[in-house]
Amino acid sequence: MSASPSPSVKSFGGDESPSDLPADISPITDGYSDPVYQAKARILNRSIQEIGMGKYQWYLFVVAGFGWFADSVWPLLSGLILTPVVYEFHFNGPFLSLATNIGLFVGAVFWGLGCDIWGRRWSFNLTLLIAGVFGLAAGSSPDFVTLASLTAAVGVGVGGNMPVDSAVFLDFVPGSHQYLLTILSIWWSLGQLLSSLIAWPLIANYSCASAENCERSDNMGWRYLLFTLGGLTLFLWALRFFIFTLLESPRFLSGIGKDAEAVDVIRKLAEYNGKTSTLTVEELEAPGRIYEGDSSPARDRRKILSKDSKFNAGHIKALFATPKMAWSTSLLIALWGIIGLASTLYNSFLPYLLATRGAVFGDSSLYITYRNQVILSVIGVPAAFLAGWAVEVPYIGRKGTLAISSGLTGVFLFASTTARTSNALLGWNCGYVFNSNIMYGVLYAISPEIFPAKDRGTGNGLTSTATRVFGVMAPVIALYANLATAVPVYIAGGLIIFAGFLALLLPYEPRGKVSI
Repeated sequence: MSASPSPSVKSFGGDESPSDLPADISPITDGYSDPVYQAKARILNRSIQEIGMGKYQWYLFVVAGFGWFADSVWPLLSGLILTPVVYEFHFNGPFLSLATNIGLFVGAVFWGLGCDIWGRRWSFNLTLLIAGVFGLAAGSSPDFVTLASLTAAVGVGVGGNMPVDSAVFLDFVPGSHQYLLTILSIWWSLGQLLSSLIAWPLIANYSCASAENCERSDNMGWRYLLFTLGGLTLFLWALRFFIFTLLESPRFLSGIGKDAEAVDVIRKLAEYNGKTSTLTVEELEAPGRIYEGDSSPARDRRKILSKDSKFNAGHIKALFATPKMAWSTSLLIALWGIIGLASTLYNSFLPYLLATRGAVFGDSSLYITYRNQVILSVIGVPAAFLAGWAVEVPYIGRKGTLAISSGLTGVFLFASTTARTSNALLGWNCGYVFNSNIMYGVLYAISPEIFPAKDRGTGNGLTSTATRVFGVMAPVIALYANLATAVPVYIAGGLIIFAGFLALLLPYEPRGKVSI
């Protein structure tokens, strides 16, 4: 590999022609206010692109996927175990989802903002550990209060998976393979499928038939499910912690002024992939020297913020530094909040809805309910691959795919109200699940692609917080809504269609560009 040319003002100042930087064009260059960070990010992008997609990134695709897996399994769990838990503990069902979403909210805030302060490695390794430990403990809950408290603790761990893991993956993947961030949602679909497959025999065969005389010994299915998924989550954590060694993000290190450590990470990445890197500390420090003569307050603020390692509003302010970035960040927060409210309102009670609607059709057994849940989970697997293909299609890209899939998700939710047989309801739900998995796959990818790496964890945390806040609202709404009617479905469908229109207003299209 030939040496990179010495950096100059032009080489990182944003005036390059496409031929100069074919894979190093950021979607947020014209809206980001820190030219030094932009320049360093371009240099690091070029170095990672030269190293290419190697075994380190493919291993990272697997272990980062564990975060998607956990984010699918544990929020879904409150719906999977809802019926037998209500039979045993006799409580108002939405309170379980409320506890889970409160934990997810706390986790999104804490880990999302935290990984921009103390780095990615600790957050990446601790989130799964917390989820696994408390998930196992939840299986021994003697009453509802204990179960709700432990599931909230699980949520604290799980809530950090998506903000942290998407940032970690995007920090190392070459721009030519950035679409893989969308395909990572395959792990989300696999989580749905596996948890449903495990729940089907356990809950169908080891659960009370009704709330009358429902004793613990007759209702062990949901406990077996928690033990199994808690143990599996701990196993995935062990693979991350003991088998795979995560390197710290070079863009995070450079963003806090540790250029030498960032270069060292690039060299280790290259060595792991069997390549070499010619990046030097002097080359990465060059953009900062350009501004050494600048004594303006703006320059001082850049220096202070770049080396701050405490909780403050600096990372949040950076996401609203210019009108274009403020508009983009605000739209993303709105998208996540609206979709979070609509999807949680529907998904958290999907097994319950299938059972109650099935009762009208005469097939409300737990066996049929969880069989249908498995079918719905299978549908999500091919959706992840379709999403990965669609986001790279010209004139459609991320925004178009998100808008189309959101619109179709809402349409299928509306159509489900016309079902007059259990199979018809299942069919409409298959269409809903297929399109919603595409929608989430793109949503999980486009947000971290737009946010700059030094503030990416904070940005991911803000968007995740929005969906968790509205996720907390969903079970509260369910407490006062009549779930036997189609009203929650109409609300959810309308909100998701509206989100599709909002997606078209995003000022950035990451397709064909590299995130900084």
